[in-house]
Amino acid sequence: MATPDWHRLRTFLAVVEEGSLSGAGRKLGLSQPTAGRHIEHLERSLEVRLFERTARGLQVTAAGAELAGHVSAMRARADAISRIAAGQSERIEGTVRITASELVSLYILPPILAALRDRHPEIQLEIVPSDATANLLSREADIAARMFRPTQEDLIARKMAELPVAAFAHKTYIARFGAPRTLADVSGHHLIGDDRNTRIIDAARALGFPLSRNDFAIRSDSYVVHWKAVCAGLGIGFCQKWLAGGHGDLVPVLPELDVAPLPLWLTAHQDLKTSRRIRLVFDFLAARLTRL
Repeated sequence: MATPDWHRLRTFLAVVEEGSLSGAGRKLGLSQPTAGRHIEHLERSLEVRLFERTARGLQVTAAGAELAGHVSAMRARADAISRIAAGQSERIEGTVRITASELVSLYILPPILAALRDRHPEIQLEIVPSDATANLLSREADIAARMFRPTQEDLIARKMAELPVAAFAHKTYIARFGAPRTLADVSGHHLIGDDRNTRIIDAARALGFPLSRNDFAIRSDSYVVHWKAVCAGLGIGFCQKWLAGGHGDLVPVLPELDVAPLPLWLTAHQDLKTSRRIRLVFDFLAARLTRL
């Protein structure tokens, strides 16, 4: 029996986690046929069937599930080696990969990163604008700015700020439909809100107002979509005050609706605290973000 190739094992684990060859290919940057060949070669070399081909797609077999546990452990050890190696670097030159929410990536980070590049042009930056949870443990990013506190024990996390949120409407919307004075006046207005997140609904219900998902004329879990929709005059939406305050055409409404502020956390893996380059970028971001 030939020793399994790590690249094929990695593809196998991605298929288990993503549930399909196409999903694994997208995750690893492979074509679907290439991912399929990896699985076929692995099954031949191990002389065991890893997946059942069904009408619903690939179903991992019992043998495949057992193997996946071992491969997952191998990946964790390989990631740890990579982090430790990166953490020993004293070089300033190189790349730092930062992931942050779309709103932070578009409206908060650019001027901070411009100042960073002016001071350290030898550092290259990769920015991943995403609200998904990037896995710092597997080096999908070096630093993450998130609107929630990370729970993994191996992560360094610092709370940078709490960003207050309030309801706003564009002056053109108010000219057409008026401004609600209280929550009771909201009926009949065009509201912009979340699709799956319940933070706005929870805040309204805490004040005794039975707001529901169906009351939102426009729904999205993207804060950038909320912001752009409010600026376009589509309705009343909930925006961060620091952002809306710089827009002269937005008017605050519903002051009685107390929406919980959004916390901003800066996170990195603890193995990387010995990397001079990543530590420099982390500390620079922390110093600027606390000013918010």
